[in-house]
Amino acid sequence: AGIVSQFGVNDPPALDPRYNIAPTQPVAAIRADSEGLRSLDLLRWGLVPHWAKDPSIGNRLINARAETVAEKPAFRQAFSRRRCLVLASGFYEWSETPAGKFPFFMSPRGGECLALAGLWEQWRGGEDGVLESCVIITTAANASLDRVHQRMHVLLGDEGQALWLTATTPADECLDLLKPAPEDRLEIRQVRRIVNNPSNEGAELIEAVEDEGG
Repeated sequence: AGIVSQFGVNDPPALDPRYNIAPTQPVAAIRADSEGLRSLDLLRWGLVPHWAKDPSIGNRLINARAETVAEKPAFRQAFSRRRCLVLASGFYEWSETPAGKFPFFMSPRGGECLALAGLWEQWRGGEDGVLESCVIITTAANASLDRVHQRMHVLLGDEGQALWLTATTPADECLDLLKPAPEDRLEIRQVRRIVNNPSNEGAELIEAVEDEGG
């Protein structure tokens, strides 16, 4: 119900809670058709360009830099034709602390779902039909997040989401959307290092901890 009301998606598939999504795993993404109707689908995280010889290239293409996304061969066609919103309740970044390197969880202060600027592709080179995959766009971190990591995912508000999903939005307007989030958009908390293992799941992964082992 939250996704329907927040993003205007009809009949989204049931989504099980996930707390530790890793590259090559499915993520929830919103796409719009030529009439502007939005759908929510599960796409493999790690973009596989249509010209790739095999899907392993997607293991490396999990993020695309906003500064070069319109020119890079792996992304430029998707940037002009296949833009999407990747949904998330937050994201992790790692940073040095007095107790060593720890993950931090960034989440919206209001508890709503984040819409991350993404691109999607179709790859038809396998025996299993069509593989649909996506990449998340990053930009320079805002001042609040910069103390943890120098980059951050691009977060889109309602107006930006509509422009991003509209196929006819000019490229320069799309690029203008790829900015750091406002300083008060996210809250940041240190979490446990067990998030480093993709097999670990559960709400305890996003619980705050102090600078100590774990």
